[in-house]
Amino acid sequence: MIELGKYQTLEVTRKSDFGLYLSEVGSDGKHSILLPRKEVPEGTNIGDQLTVFLYRDSEDREIATTNTVPITIGKLAVLEVKEVNHVGAFLDWGLMKDLLLPYKEQTTQVKEGDRVLVTLYLDKSNRLCATMKVYDLLSTDSPYHKDDAVTGVVYEIIDSFGAFVAVDNQYSAMIPKNEIFTPIKVGDIIHARVKNVRDDGKLTLSLREKSHVQMDADAMIIEEKLKEAGGFLPYHDKSDPNQIKLEFNMSKNAFKRAIGRLYKAGTITITDKGIRLV
Repeated sequence: MIELGKYQTLEVTRKSDFGLYLSEVGSDGKHSILLPRKEVPEGTNIGDQLTVFLYRDSEDREIATTNTVPITIGKLAVLEVKEVNHVGAFLDWGLMKDLLLPYKEQTTQVKEGDRVLVTLYLDKSNRLCATMKVYDLLSTDSPYHKDDAVTGVVYEIIDSFGAFVAVDNQYSAMIPKNEIFTPIKVGDIIHARVKNVRDDGKLTLSLREKSHVQMDADAMIIEEKLKEAGGFLPYHDKSDPNQIKLEFNMSKNAFKRAIGRLYKAGTITITDKGIRLV
């Protein structure tokens, strides 16, 4: 059976001025698909078999290509948004006809130049489209363990939960909202630490190092901000957590550990009004 959105091996059944017509191997050749002349491998003859990707061209005709396509039905890829109009976004996937990402399949509104993680599907009209709703396609059998360093792409953000990430574009992971201290948007490539591997195999990520490692970096950030502010900042261990997050991009606990490190080192003094460089 000939299927759009997949690579298939088909047989050359006839030639024309436009290219070659391909059919299922061993079939009667009644259902044939054009491989444009410019994509025909040199020396190809009738009866030869070619592996091609099948899609629809701008005139909605089934067509074959020998080009390498970055995404197939059921697989995932990060593609760039080329254009946005009233029907949705159009993604660059290396073919003559750009790939439609309908508005209803977007987990957030995208714009030209964005890079988004998508999968491929056939809509009700048997046309290939993209969707950003990839959660169910992500694997939960990653090779990663607690404290491993990973890289992934953010594919969805739900304010009440956090940022959903596809590690290596294939493994299911999430950054909880209480681990997010700097702005993150869909399409961002993040480098993170595995904070936990859940019982179901999904990864919980942190954008920060382990506490004893991160403490020194946080202390340096606070010290630099103190210098920029002339040696005093009106924050201490009883300050509002949200104010600390906005000012230092860290949790209140991380802030308290860092100023404790600076205090023990004799770098600052801590009062009920704030912290001051010595």
